[in-house]
Amino acid sequence: MSEAASEVVQDGPDVTNLPGGARAAIEAVLMVLDQPATATELATGLNLTVAVVEQLLAELQREYNGYTVKAPDTDVASDAGFSSTPRGFELRNIAGGWRIYSRTEFADVVGAFVLEGQTARLTQAALETLAVIAYRQPVSRARVSAIRGVNVDSVVRTLTQRGLIEDSGNDPESGAILYRTTSYFLERMGIGSVAELPQLSPHLPGLEGIEEFYDAGRM
Repeated sequence: MSEAASEVVQDGPDVTNLPGGARAAIEAVLMVLDQPATATELATGLNLTVAVVEQLLAELQREYNGYTVKAPDTDVASDAGFSSTPRGFELRNIAGGWRIYSRTEFADVVGAFVLEGQTARLTQAALETLAVIAYRQPVSRARVSAIRGVNVDSVVRTLTQRGLIEDSGNDPESGAILYRTTSYFLERMGIGSVAELPQLSPHLPGLEGIEEFYDAGRM
């Protein structure tokens, strides 16, 4: 454990006295998270300073990668206890927080252990609607329906129930409810913000005026 990991906040439990210390405590919490947690949230819950948590997260991330990835924010991490073999899981900082995930390379292997039907997949209609919302957000159901050419009320309800989209207020002109993607959507996509979504323009030759076309038919 690094020397910095002994720095704890006063008036709270001292996780450095647990087996493996603060580093193991952070790891234990990361193993049970169902959504990403920020360094500040982890520091508050474990009674550590944010600086210590950030350093330990960098150490864990580098250890899990087995030196295969050396991001700039891991330069301050110590080399103590690191193995040279990548793990089957990795520590990612996405959607504004940290969480442990199985590696993408093992998707087929992990998928073989997931019971059929346990995780319901989105329909093609839901995926298309989600794509429109992701790229046009905040956007109303009427606008999405106009773009897709079909009624999307039931699909929007499904996406909302899945936690992929959420209410983003009302359109100042029509009063219609606007929708946007959630942090859970970013997590499932493996990106930090919607700005990281792939650009569509290179794949749409001859549609330079598409924005003007949609704006002209705004509902």
